[in-house]
Order: sequence, then structure tokens, then C-alpha cells
Amino acid sequence: MPEPVNELDRTPAGASPTHAVPPPPGPRTAGPWLAGAAVTTVLLLFADRYGYHRDELYFLLCGRHLDWGYADQGPLVPALARLADTIAPGNLVVLRTPSALIAGAAVVLVAAIARELGGGRGAQLMAAFLGAIAGMVLAPGHMLSTTTVDVLVWLVAAWSAVRMLRTGDSRWALGIGLALGVGMLNKLLPALLAVGLLAGVAIAGPRRLLRDRWVYAAAGMIVLLAAPYLLWQAAHGFPQLSVASSIAAGNSSYSGPFDAILLKLVIISPVAVPIWVAGLVALLRRPAWRAYRAIGWTWPVVFAIVLLTGGKGYYDAPLLLVTTAAGAVVTVDWAARGAVRARRALLAAGAAVAVAGSAILLLPVLPADRLPGFVVDVNYDAGEMIGWPAFTDSLAAVHRGLPPEQRQRAVILTANYGEAGAVARYGPQRGLPRAYSGHNSMATFGRPPEDADVVIAVGWDAPDQLRGWFAEVTEAGRIDERVDVDNDENGMPVFVCRGLLRPWSQIWDTEVRHAG
Repeated sequence: MPEPVNELDRTPAGASPTHAVPPPPGPRTAGPWLAGAAVTTVLLLFADRYGYHRDELYFLLCGRHLDWGYADQGPLVPALARLADTIAPGNLVVLRTPSALIAGAAVVLVAAIARELGGGRGAQLMAAFLGAIAGMVLAPGHMLSTTTVDVLVWLVAAWSAVRMLRTGDSRWALGIGLALGVGMLNKLLPALLAVGLLAGVAIAGPRRLLRDRWVYAAAGMIVLLAAPYLLWQAAHGFPQLSVASSIAAGNSSYSGPFDAILLKLVIISPVAVPIWVAGLVALLRRPAWRAYRAIGWTWPVVFAIVLLTGGKGYYDAPLLLVTTAAGAVVTVDWAARGAVRARRALLAAGAAVAVAGSAILLLPVLPADRLPGFVVDVNYDAGEMIGWPAFTDSLAAVHRGLPPEQRQRAVILTANYGEAGAVARYGPQRGLPRAYSGHNSMATFGRPPEDADVVIAVGWDAPDQLRGWFAEVTEAGRIDERVDVDNDENGMPVFVCRGLLRPWSQIWDTEVRHAG
């Protein structure tokens, strides 16, 4: 069956064509599906190897307070956390099953993009392999995360965009709109991709898409699907802006220009850097891919926005999976020319190194009590999955050391949502009181009772800020996670605070509440 004429690229009769017709898609193959299934299986097998990530503990708390929005995210992931914890309370495998499935789907989509670009079976299999060992797939695929959902959303939208540009059927814009609209119920980041795609079309064409009714319909779909979260943000004074401002100031992991640039060298795989760079260059310069110039321009535009606004360095990373798919097509072509054996041997050696590196750095294959420091240096999230039960034990030891009368009215105050989430998960069986926090949406989940004048505080390196709230602040212990891991809590002081200087109602929203 012949390929449809690309209506976006049709030229008047007798005129010279401005560029070549895109190559037809490659043949279908089962390899990417097997690779995706393998990734999902591996992630499920390792799902409970370490413990909860701090974000997962937070999502579980948000899930107990279901709403159309939160200070730092939409309702999608908290709803997934609530569903998983309802089906199987405390079961990490069930909690992380959606992420494992999404990671497998991402592998298939990377290969599908390579196929749309004309990649044959070899190129599709290479694209699937690169997706399977990519840090942007494996790391968020190992835990329930808003980033995990973002990867799927961006890849579905990118695949729809590539397919639209290849076939000339602008109805595929509805696929982009559906993906981005659902993604906006997760986070507002898909708006970045929308801006990038529109900028790419404005720069490289086909500009007639900017007047296309299906593109306008897709834009309406995005607004309609995102409306519940956008209205929630508007009703609450757009707290997401405060979170973004804090991230831009460097008060969060993976933020800042240095991280934004450095992560590009590792977030797919160091071995894959030449491949995704080659894919980006080919999208911008390959004559046969002129129809896809807009896709090539999308990543530089989005990356520039992330860099200028101080966003987290991985915000634009799903687009690197798109350039990696293009790079797989280029690389397979390269490996079939010249010194074929030498080039294929080089690729095989690189693949072996990439697999070993990804397994050690991105999956919990090493024992938690002997996790090397370089793993946490590269993969910060690995350290955030270790030690939460022992963290709660340290708080329980301080709580037991209080006089009985004070113990009865004591509460816990934490500096971040992960610490509060750990107390919510592990505290009841240790006899701990409720934990409160002013961090992000935790601030809206309730503040301590007005008579709570004995507080166990954790998350502050020094007592200075606490002394502005309490008459007496005493260090009563240290967090001992019983493993030598460099994460945010291990070794941190635990303070006992007495004598509230001002009512909680006066200091909660103005001083305790914070974003980041």
C-alpha cells in the first residue's frame, strides 16, 4: 500500500520542491516490545530492594488529601499512590508497578520514533536498547514519580508530532493535545514541550500548521484537560510559582545551570552522548529529514528555557530520548559503512559498558548497607530510598526520652515533606505523634494544635530559625540510619523545642511554610 502524500509539504504544480519527501517508516518488529517487557520485568523484580523514596512518602500523604491540585504538582500521581496503597497498603511492588509499566512503554516509544524516521529493524532495536539503559527511563521507572509520567507524556506527544510531520495528516495534533493535556494533570511541564514544538514549527516549518484547525483543536483540548488543575492553582494564588522560584534559586536537587548542562552527559548514558548528538544534528541537517526540522529545533528551545529560568536539569531530558531515537538510525547507517567489523565491535563494547554502568548506578543491585558514595554522587535518588525506618527509630528514641507529661502533648515538626511522610508511614507502630511540616502542600494538611508547645524538630542543620519560634531549643540526638550513606538526613541533629513564643496561627503561613 503506497504511503500517503504529505499534505504539509505539497508544492504547486511546476514549482521546485523545497525538500525531499520523508522516507517511509521502517518495518514493524517485535524486538522493541521484548526490550520493553524486559525493562518492566527487571524493575518489578528490584522494586522492593530498597525502601520508599522521600517523594513517594509525600505522594502517599497527598493521596490521603485528594484534591485537584497541590502546591507542586497536579492530582495524577497522588491519585495513583492512593489507589496503590488502597489495593495493597505498604506494598512497594504495587506502588511502583505503574512506573515499571511506563518505563517499558517508553522503550517501545523510543523505538517507534526511530521507525517513523525510517529506521529498519536494527535501528529500532538499537533505539529500544538505548531507551532501556537510559537513566531517564530506569531511574524514574524504579519509583512512583511525576517524572515517570512526564517521560511517557513527552514521548507520546513527540511520536504523534513526528507521525504528523511524516504523513502530513494534521489530525495527529489531537494526539499531541491529548498527551499534553493529561500530562498537565501531572505537572505543568508539558507546556514547555508545547512551546518548544510551536517554536520549532515557527522556525523550520511547516508554518501552515500554525493556522491549522486541528492544531487549534489540540490547543483547546490541552486547556480543557488541564483546566481543573489550572483553576486550582488560580484559586490558591499559583503556589507553583513559589516552588519554581525556590528551584531556580538552587534550593532543590538537580537545579542550577551547572546541573542542567552536566546532566546532558549522563541522563541517557555517557556512552549514548555521541549518538543523541548525531541524532540532533541529523534532524537539523539531514536532507531526507527536512520535514522533521521542527522536532530538531524543539530541544534547543526547551533547553534554553530551562537554562534561563533555572529549572531542574532533567526537565528537557525526555526530548533527548527523541534525538537518541534519531541517532540510532544514523548510527546503524554509520555501522554499515567502511570498517564494518571495527565499528560494530566499538558499538558492542560501548553497549556492554553502558549496561554495566546503568545497572550499578540506576538499579538497586548493590546492598543498601554497602552503597558506594559514587553511586549517590551520580544518582542522588538512590540515597533517598535508604534509611527511613531507622530515621523514624531515631525520632522515637528522642520521644521516649521526654518526661511522660511532655510526651503526651509533643508533636513532630519536619523541615521537608519526606521526613513527615516517613513519620506517617513508620511512626504509628513506634508510638510517635503526628508529624507536621510547612514544606509545599504539607503546609495545607494541617498545623499543630495551639497548645502543642513541646516539639521534636528535625531537618534543620542548626537551631537558629527554631529559636525564633521557641523559648528553649536543645539538641537531643542525631539521626542514625545505621548505614554509611550520604543522604539528606543521616547524621542530622534532632532538637527538642519548648515554650512556643507565638501562636502557631501567627507563624505557620508566614514563617514555617516554605516552597522548594
